[in-house]
Amino acid sequence: MKIDHQQLKSFLLDAGLTDEKTFEQALSQANREGKKLEDVLVATANIKSDDLIRLQAYILGIPFVDLENEKVPQEILQIIPESIARANNIIAFRKSGQNLEVAMLDPEDLKTIEFIKKKSDLKILPRLTTPQSIKIVLKQYQAGSLQVEFSDIIKKSQVNLGELSFQGEEIANNQEDALLAKQAQEMPIIKIVDTLLKHAILQRASDIHIEPLEKEVLVRYRVDGILREAMTLPGQTKSGITARIKVLSNLKLDEHRLPQDGRFKINSDDYKYSIRVSILPIADGEKIVLRLLPESNRALGLNELGITGKALRDVQNSLKKPVGMILITGPTGSGKTTTLYSMMEILNQPEVNISTVEDPIEYRMPKINQTQVNPKIGLTFAAGLRSLLRQDPDIIMVGEIRDIETAGLAINAALTGHLVLSTLHTNSAAGAIPRLLDMKVEPFLLTSTLNLVIAQRLVRKLTDEKEKYKLKEKDLKNLADFCDLKRIEEIFKQEKLLKSRETIKDLVFFRPKPSKDVPEGYKGRVGIYEVLAISEEIKGLIEKGASADVLQHKARAEGMKLMLEDGFLKAAQGITSLEEVLRVIVE
Repeated sequence: MKIDHQQLKSFLLDAGLTDEKTFEQALSQANREGKKLEDVLVATANIKSDDLIRLQAYILGIPFVDLENEKVPQEILQIIPESIARANNIIAFRKSGQNLEVAMLDPEDLKTIEFIKKKSDLKILPRLTTPQSIKIVLKQYQAGSLQVEFSDIIKKSQVNLGELSFQGEEIANNQEDALLAKQAQEMPIIKIVDTLLKHAILQRASDIHIEPLEKEVLVRYRVDGILREAMTLPGQTKSGITARIKVLSNLKLDEHRLPQDGRFKINSDDYKYSIRVSILPIADGEKIVLRLLPESNRALGLNELGITGKALRDVQNSLKKPVGMILITGPTGSGKTTTLYSMMEILNQPEVNISTVEDPIEYRMPKINQTQVNPKIGLTFAAGLRSLLRQDPDIIMVGEIRDIETAGLAINAALTGHLVLSTLHTNSAAGAIPRLLDMKVEPFLLTSTLNLVIAQRLVRKLTDEKEKYKLKEKDLKNLADFCDLKRIEEIFKQEKLLKSRETIKDLVFFRPKPSKDVPEGYKGRVGIYEVLAISEEIKGLIEKGASADVLQHKARAEGMKLMLEDGFLKAAQGITSLEEVLRVIVE
């Protein structure tokens, strides 16, 4: 897409997006390095690529479209094959009579336009859009291909998928059981469930949500912490899918009023997964959530998790202590269990006995005695921990401290010569201490046992292909609402990312750059952490009943980085983006 440079300069100056000197420097760099002027402006002049694209659309007289929140009907999307759409960054999004509107990154790509015109026998109306719009709509192809696969399964089958209906008490439970069991074994239902699992594994999903609606069944996958709609299924498949998963999980087929939990395994030549099942009755049926746990996963090293610098040294020092307690805090899905397993991998030596009580056992670890909680038979965390103490353990891992009894037992275990690892649900590392005090743990017991508290979140990692940019004044004003920018600058200088006279405005950050293989520009996740080592000064504050804010202030004075600050550091290192860090912390 060719735009007259002087015309572009005039529009940029009029819009206040840059100044003449900066523009001329960018133009000189583009000519010298053989790059597109637009790319250099985005990288060096702090101009957002979206603003530049809108301006280009205006200059060229081509309508601009934003498709980020638009769901394109599959019959229109499929007019352009997915391979062509990805290779040429072109999306069919609207059809009116013989006119087909297509969103493109380069509306002057006449070769592609002509090809689609011949293939579709329609008049092509080019529209300019952003890479983000293209990326988001391309994901709808996946949902479409999944939908087509399921449609084929249902269409080719001659088996009746009609919804089972049981009214009143006239149908005995064993008859209902028999009907549901029969439906669970019918071939299309088996294929549907198998295909759901296969696609989830191929997309690296951690969870599958199967949600019955009034007239259909919604399927969503959680990939890298983000829940995305995968597809919808006909409403008549509802009871069959539920029955199939209940059969696999050995759950009660005729129980529709109470929640049920179970698990099953799937094996193939390519993968082994343990599937954790949760079924919850809702208004339109039973919602199912499947947690996918790869059995081939190995425990990651602390560096691989994202723990570095002083935080890493504090964790390593605490793991060398033979007694005491290490706590990991954060919301569900923040990677606490993965961190625990990494620590146990370090501690797992022939001369120590490690025992755990977990819910669930997410990964099997050799030479570690792992116990699964089962509240139905009275095997709670507290009961399991009480039994573990009679098994002559050196190190104990308690999956979660949920109640006063478990907290008391864990503290007593740490007092009586054991190293105890566990998790707690709090938003910050300092917040774990008031939480334990609320559980009636005496302050003097905390100071005698607590070695370390880690708070963490998971952020998505940028791929190697990413866009560089620098912060503008408006970006700095927005960031100032969330953090202390002066402290951030000090951290960057300590880490040698900034020179003594430089400011955060001189630092290069990174944005995701969508690609054919990674439509969102992110792949995988890494942790951001704050690690609170319990120093003598902090012990004194705990005994005085200090608040979480006071404890945090003291810990920061001793060198602790907040999660937000660790996230900013990883963003400056190109591991993740500022937007991703703020998304996770603000949520």
